[in-house]
Parts: sequence; structure tokens; C-alpha cells
Amino acid sequence: MAPPKAGGKRGAAGLAISAMGVVFGDIGTSPLYALRETFAGHHPLTPDVFHIMGVVSLIFWSMMIVVTFKYISVIMRVDNRGAGGSLALLALVSGRTKTQRWSTGIVLLGVLATALFYGDAMITPAVSVLSAVEGITVAAPGFSGWILPLAVAILVLLFSIQRGGSARVGMFFGPVMLVYFVVIAALGVMSIVQTPYMLWALSPHYALVFFASEPLRAFLALGSVVLAVTGAEALYADMGHFGRNPIKVSWLFFVLPALLLNYMGQGALLMREGVPALHNPFFLLAPDWLQLPLVVLAVMAATIASQAVISGTFSVTQQAIQLGFMPRLRIDHTNAETFGQIYVPLINWAMLTMVIVLVLLFRSVSQLTSAYGVAVTGAMLIDTCLLAVVIIRLWGWSLVRAVPLLGLFFIVDGAYFAANLTKIPAGGWFPLAVSLAIFVVLTTWSKGRKLMVDRMRETAMPMSVFIRSAATAATRVPGTAVFMTSSAVGVPHALLHNLKHNRVLHDRIILLTVKIADVPTVPDDERCSLEDLGHGFHRMILQYGFVEEPDVPAALANVHRCGADFRMMDTSFFLARQTLLPSAKPGMSIWREKLFAWMLRNAESAMEFFRLPTNRVIELGSQVEI
Repeated sequence: MAPPKAGGKRGAAGLAISAMGVVFGDIGTSPLYALRETFAGHHPLTPDVFHIMGVVSLIFWSMMIVVTFKYISVIMRVDNRGAGGSLALLALVSGRTKTQRWSTGIVLLGVLATALFYGDAMITPAVSVLSAVEGITVAAPGFSGWILPLAVAILVLLFSIQRGGSARVGMFFGPVMLVYFVVIAALGVMSIVQTPYMLWALSPHYALVFFASEPLRAFLALGSVVLAVTGAEALYADMGHFGRNPIKVSWLFFVLPALLLNYMGQGALLMREGVPALHNPFFLLAPDWLQLPLVVLAVMAATIASQAVISGTFSVTQQAIQLGFMPRLRIDHTNAETFGQIYVPLINWAMLTMVIVLVLLFRSVSQLTSAYGVAVTGAMLIDTCLLAVVIIRLWGWSLVRAVPLLGLFFIVDGAYFAANLTKIPAGGWFPLAVSLAIFVVLTTWSKGRKLMVDRMRETAMPMSVFIRSAATAATRVPGTAVFMTSSAVGVPHALLHNLKHNRVLHDRIILLTVKIADVPTVPDDERCSLEDLGHGFHRMILQYGFVEEPDVPAALANVHRCGADFRMMDTSFFLARQTLLPSAKPGMSIWREKLFAWMLRNAESAMEFFRLPTNRVIELGSQVEI
């Protein structure tokens, strides 16, 4: 997961272009709808010079403060061994502050940010694809009735090809987005040349005057202006794939200028043509002969943006499973040669269902953007909260240095979040409801898992007692038995049940625990720790990072400090399958215990999750009350 090293200028340029296709797809497609919705959305503004200059100035300074300053300059300096994103940041912060009273609150904040990410991830494909397809109303008005069927067809096709992976088409993402950014920048310049006064919008004066003259309207406008910076969190989340510098170079020298020129071009168009241009200023920037090709290019860019979000959702899901916030799910590897190319069927089809529901429920981008922004601004605000912990606790900044910086971020993020709360009745409730449901699932699994491990630890027999009594008297048989256990203390339930029913023990017994560290990767020389318990018993702990995929047979093949080398044909793996019995014991409410029990029953088998050989696995059942 470490950022790839660029081989000179050519390698750095290649990474920068690749980053355009993956990192900037979401924020790159914002010009399709952001400026239009600010003037024609749920809180419309008159498209006169005063409001146009104020709004474009707000968009520019939002991109500078939120994206350039907050994410590029500050947050991306906070990496967990190269990895970024809310869960990586949570793992870093919670790993360093386990003794603090407020560590539970930090964990809940990180989990909430993850839940909000899922809520936002459902809306991004819907709004991106729909806004691109709506360009048909400009290029070919006669096909306006085909907008919804075309959008749904593109989305179904996009999610259907996920099983085969995105590696084959992924090589085209960067070049396509490169062409897209060049085209939208050129269209913006063509418009600005006709109305050069628009360049004055770069001054913060116009944004400040807008707030001073019409504070309420300016505040409500923030709910749509924030659409111009949605996707900023993707810069941080994808840092592990490309590294900080390629993302920084792509943004500062290419993506930011292209977006800014296009927004100013749209503003200049509105100055010249007024209300008629509000129909779709992005596509009206193009001459008639270029509008249909622009629609095709926009659909390709929107599809790439959606693909990046889908792949990001698979990665976040894998991290959530590894960190213990989600039950084991089936994860398919779509490319054996490329690390991180994964496909999660359940998440894929659940996302497709919710995306189609969103498209059919809201039916237009103007309606859909009312649901957009609440989740993403909430996640941005939480990122600032976690950043505050990093700056004060981990970096050791004094309050004199930290308060001005954090104060700026909290004021900006708080204003955007508050402005988007006004959208809740018009559609903002949808991503919040989904995020709340996901938050309940994540916290229920984490709490239930902890309670179950604690209950099993309470009833576990000390290993030393077991070895002195039953182990020395039982019949020993040739071979190796590996007992998978979630706890690194006590006797595994599977071992007790095996002795009780089969009345034999293997010559070599491994009590194996797989632990996930608070770092993305663990070096191979730190992977395995081994303790000899005597009488052929060994306790082994395998450590994996939260972006790594546990492979127990591969790890055992590299262990040479435990007698003879491991041979799979001479090794049996024993798993305990717990049946949960909800009870009135203190811990969780009954409905949450039943939810946890349902998730436990439907979780992916440990045999497949740890890549155990199917013909060498024995499962033994046990019952646990929590």
C-alpha cells in the first residue's frame, strides 16, 4: 500500500495523469451542476452581476481553503504509513490515544465518518451520470424523454462489469480525464475572453460583499456552492495509491486551473445571457457542433467518477472488515497481479439498488442535489475533528498555533454543514437515513464482537492448566492441528470440543490468532510471533495491516521456527462456529443482539476469509450468550 515510487520526471508525470482518472473524477464533474444549482436550485438567486461575481468568488475561495489548504497542504501530511482516509486516520489516532478517556468518542467519530461516506458514495454515481446525460436536453432536445432510461442503463452496465475488475479500462481513465479537463478549460477561456470582467471574481472582496449585503441568501447559497468541492475527501482517501506529491501536482497545476476557468466561463456566460443560460450553462458554453461530443465526453467522465467511488467503497469495506467494524464479507480478487483490485458482490449490488432508487425517486439533478452535500459536509467536519486531535495530541502544537488554523477549518466546514442541513426536508434525509442505518450496523458489530470475545475469555480455561491435565493424558496422533482463535489467551473452544468428542490430540498443536494492526501494512519479518507452551503446544500470532488480506497457509509456509515445516496435507484446521444466544445480560439491547446474531450467521466463512484449504478444515459449533 506504500505509494509507488516515481522513476524520474516521466514516472511522476505518469502518476499525476493516473491520479486524474481516479482521484479527481468526483470533483472534476462538479461543473456539470454546481453553478447551475446555486442559481436555479432550491434557494434560487437572480443571475445578475452582483450574485454571479459573489458566487464564483465563493466557489474559488472554497476550493482554495477546503481543497488546497485543508486537504492538500495539511490533512495529507497526516498519513498512516502512506495510507489516507477516515478509517486510516481513525486507526492512527486511536492507536496513539488508547489510554485517553475520549478515545471512545474518537472511534465513534471515525465510524460515523465511514457511515457518511457510504451515504455519499450512493449519491455520487447517480448525480454524476444523470447530470452528464441531461446534456442531451441541450444537444438533442428531441431525446429528452430518454434521460432516465439512459442514465439507469449506464449505471446498470457500470455496476455489472465490476465483477471483471477495472484494470483493463482503468488505463484509459487518466487520458480521458486529461482530455476532459483540457476541453472544459478551453471552453471556459473562450467565454472569459468575451467577458474579461469575470476575472475579478478571484478577489475575496466579492464573496465578502455578498455575505455583508445578503447574509441569509449567501448562507443558503453555501448549500449549493459546496457541490464544487465534493470529492475533496477522495484526495486524502486515495493518497495511499498515488502518494501526496502526484496528487498535489495534478491539483495545483492542472485540475484546479481547469475547474476555475470553467466556473468563470459559466459565470461569464450567465452575465451575457442571463436566465436563458441557466437551463444548462456547462453545455451551453460549447458551440452547437461540439455539444453532442461534449455530452459523450461528460458521460465518460461521469462514469469514471462513479467507478472511482465504487472502487473506493470496496476498499473502505475491506478496511472496515479488517478493523472489526463489519462482518466478514465475500471479497473477490479481480487481478492476481495488482494489489487492491477487489470486488465485493454484496456491496456492489446493494449500491446499484440504492443508486437506481435515488435516480427514479428524484428523477432530475436539481432534485437529486437536494440530497447531495449533507453526508459529504458531515464527513469533512469529522475529518477536521480528527485533525484537531492529531495537531494537538500527536504533533504537540501549542494552542496559540493550533486554534487559528483549526478555527478557520471549523468555521468553513461548520458553515457548509449548517447550510446543507436546510436541505434535509427536500431530500437530505435520504443519505442521513442510510448513514444512520450503516452506523448502527457498524457499531452493533463492533460492540457485539467485543462482548462475545469477552464472554468467551471469561469461560476459557487457562492454557497451563489444560496442558498439565487433559493434554498429557490424551492420545496423541501424528500431524499438525491448527486451532483458529480470536483470543490469544486461554484454551480455544474448538480445542476443548475436539478433545471431548474425538479424545485425541495431534503431535503439534498451534493456537493461531490473526490480529489486525493499526497500520496499513506489516513487514514480513514482523508478521509472526511464536511462543512454545511445551508438550507440543505453540501459540502463534499473525499480524496483518488493515489493507492487507490474511493468507494463513502462505504465512505458515514462511514459519521455520516451530519444528518441521508446515505441509498442508499433514495439517488440519479447526474452526469454532459460534451460535449466539441473545440474553438479558447487560451489554446490548435485545434488538441489537438479534441484529448481531443475524450478521454473525450470515458472515463469510472464516475458511474462505483466511484462505484455508477447503479439504483440511473442521468446524465445531459452540453457543455463546452476550
